[in-house]
This record gives sequence, structure tokens and C-alpha cells, in this order.
Amino acid sequence: MIRTSHTALLAAPTLAPAQNIGINLAAAAHLLIDVAPYPGMDAGDLIELFWDGCYVASRVLVDEELGAPISLRVPESFIASGFSTIHYRVMQVGQGPALSATTRIEVKLDCPGGQPSPLCGDENQQLAPVTLPETIRRQGVNPNQIKRGVPLTIEPYLNMAEDDAITLRWGDVRMDLARITADDIGRPIQVWVPPAIIVEGGEDLRLDVTYCILDRVGNNSRWAPPRTLKIGCVNPYLKVPLKQIPKAAESRQD
Repeated sequence: MIRTSHTALLAAPTLAPAQNIGINLAAAAHLLIDVAPYPGMDAGDLIELFWDGCYVASRVLVDEELGAPISLRVPESFIASGFSTIHYRVMQVGQGPALSATTRIEVKLDCPGGQPSPLCGDENQQLAPVTLPETIRRQGVNPNQIKRGVPLTIEPYLNMAEDDAITLRWGDVRMDLARITADDIGRPIQVWVPPAIIVEGGEDLRLDVTYCILDRVGNNSRWAPPRTLKIGCVNPYLKVPLKQIPKAAESRQD
């Protein structure tokens, strides 16, 4: 969030701390702007809030509100993706209007991968499952492949943008990838899952591999449809030969 100041008597309006990086889709549905207490604050003052120069909300102060921040709601219909400015003015009896400094904010309402359907829970059907080599998909990951690591690809997705943060989930283990750069947009993301992640995920006949994306203002894609893999024994030393395992029904011979 960048604040610009002109010749102004009042402090710029502020957003909730969680929204300082910008306004996402969830925040836009119930966006509140705070006006800090100002000198001479009094009952009967009229505070008017402006979004991109358009009047959006107002409040006439009462005694109980004096000395505390005043929250004003911006109607969702005014909020669109891009950069917007907000300011307010205070009207007091017997005085001219006092203007605030201006706050400039980024609004981003397009979720990475598109808006997930509420019917699909934590899954976003608009994201493609990870792509894996055909041999690994058919035969699984054997001990030799574990030592080398596993290559996979995340296909370009809707609303792919700079600074998107992708988290890969390998079973119950999560791996954060490097943020998307301008050069990455529209291109497949090549990922190498290292042996340490595979070993931590453990041996599994049906291990799910998936990913989710968080963009720079906090929009969450939810999880892509999982790709299921068979993972061979990740540590052959854990396997104990059967002859070393005593049988419960076996009698001892003296």
C-alpha cells in the first residue's frame, strides 16, 4: 500500500493490517476503511468517504465515538481490479471542509486458477493435476527413483501472475516453490521433488500429489485435483527379514 500526501490537514485513511498488501476477493465483500481520531473531533461532525473520487459512505459522529477510529464500509459494487485511491473529508459546524491525505491501494479480484466452485470444497477443478513422466505414473516411484528425486510439471493456469506463491503437497509434506516471475507467466513450471521430501512423505500405495496457489494479495486457488502415486519403500533398511520375526505360536525347543 502506497500513501501519497498533498497539502492536507488530516491523516490518510487506513485499511486493516491484513489488507495492507492489497484488497483480495474475500476482503472486497466486506471492506472497511478506518479514519483515525483527528484534532477537534466532536459530536455532529460529518465524515464522508470517497473511493476514486466518488462518494461511497458517510457517518455523523455521536459522543460515544469520539477519540476512537471510525470505520466506514465501501460498497462492493465500487470495487474493481486495479489501483484505486481513497480519501475522506470532515464537515464541522461553522468551518469549511477538511480534506485528508490520499491512500493508494491495489485491488485484485481474479483468483489464481479462477474462482473455485463452492460445491467442490477445498478443490479447484479449473487447475490441472500435476504432470509426471509416464513411467512414474504407471509404475510408481521405486527406491532408485527416490534417490534421484521426481520431476513433475505444473501447467500454466488462469490468472497466472507475478509473485504467485505455489505450495506443492506430497502426501502430508508441503514444499514451497519459488515465486512466479514475469518470465514464468504462461509457461509450465518445472519442479524437482528432492529425495528428502519423498522420504519424509513415506511409503504409500496411494500417495496424493497436488498444489495450491496464493497470489500477492492473498487470493487462494484451493487445491488442484490430486495425482495419485505408488511410492516404493523409501528406506530398505527398515525392512526386517521374515526369519528374524518370531512367530507367536512357535514353541521353543530345548
